[in-house]
Amino acid sequence: MKRELFDEDHEIYRQTVRAFMKREVVPKQDQWMADGSVDRQTWQAAGAAGLLCPWVEERWGGPGGDFLHSVIVCEELARVYESGFAIPLHSDIVVPYIHSFGDDAQRERWLPGCVSGELITAIAMTEPNTGSDLAAIRTTAKRDGDAYVINGSKTFISNGFLCDLVIVAAKTENSDDPHRAVSLFVVEGGTPGFIRAKKLAKMGLASQDTAEIAFEDCRIPAANRLGPEGAGFMMLMQKLQQERLVVGVICQSAAEQVLEDTIAYAKQRAAFGRPIVKFQNTQFKLAECATEVEVGRHFCDAVIRRHAAGEYLVKECSMSKLWHSEMLGRVVDECLQFYGGYGYMLEYPISRAYIDARVQRIYAGTNEIMKVIIAKQMGI
Repeated sequence: MKRELFDEDHEIYRQTVRAFMKREVVPKQDQWMADGSVDRQTWQAAGAAGLLCPWVEERWGGPGGDFLHSVIVCEELARVYESGFAIPLHSDIVVPYIHSFGDDAQRERWLPGCVSGELITAIAMTEPNTGSDLAAIRTTAKRDGDAYVINGSKTFISNGFLCDLVIVAAKTENSDDPHRAVSLFVVEGGTPGFIRAKKLAKMGLASQDTAEIAFEDCRIPAANRLGPEGAGFMMLMQKLQQERLVVGVICQSAAEQVLEDTIAYAKQRAAFGRPIVKFQNTQFKLAECATEVEVGRHFCDAVIRRHAAGEYLVKECSMSKLWHSEMLGRVVDECLQFYGGYGYMLEYPISRAYIDARVQRIYAGTNEIMKVIIAKQMGI
């Protein structure tokens, strides 16, 4: 389908991003997977090339682009099967909290470094016994004069070891309403009591630094609180919509690339004297996948367009996260089958795509939670 989201400037930007991926990402992917992390130099190179937080205004050190520039970065990462370089997490999930809820002093202090790649960010919501139920978190932040003292532990934190800033959700007061007891804080790397406990071994996202972190009497200035005390839950709910849409964008783009590469492979691989793409079963399965991908693209772009225009789309972003992550799982599973034994080998991108697809149904709120949200939005 012909897409109508992007203007000429966006397409020029896409070529810049695509060239960056070819030059700076693809040659390093094997090393990143072995290290379980992306090197800081590449983060800074991404900043210099304008790939980080492209929507941030010039006033705060950004290039003054828009959300569609971020969409392009997500799509080009998927195009080269790079799931671990967490630019979307940094640019479109974490930094927007500082931009939207920080005061001018906080923006001036942190946003330029986020844009340049000097400051890598993370967000710490999930705890060992608390996933999607954010109201049940146990990490506390107690006021002590002009400071807060944070205690607790967080897990599954992407960029947990690399991060220079981590936004922490913590309870600041006892309240009958748990939704009014959560506040958000920015904890800077190197702060005493901020402990990077261990790097976690995962099934997929091999080059992504994912960690368990802890806070033991971690004292931070009261000026590091984002927004009013007790407003953290509402801020999280507001920003989770974009997080879920970003997952949908990534899943849609990954499915498109997997399908394109599988069609090319099926034209080359021969069985019983002819390319497997000539078998009716292959044609039927690829036709089914192509239909799902095409439907997904129309819905994805419709939600992107409305979100970029400023609409607050709870139901649609939840639907995108739910449907696109499920669709990616179906498409990559069907496509892997055509590779035979080679599809099971990690040297083939299809194998990594299959592994990486599974977590899309879990993070940013599980798909079961998405169904609950959608049902509520339907009034049932």
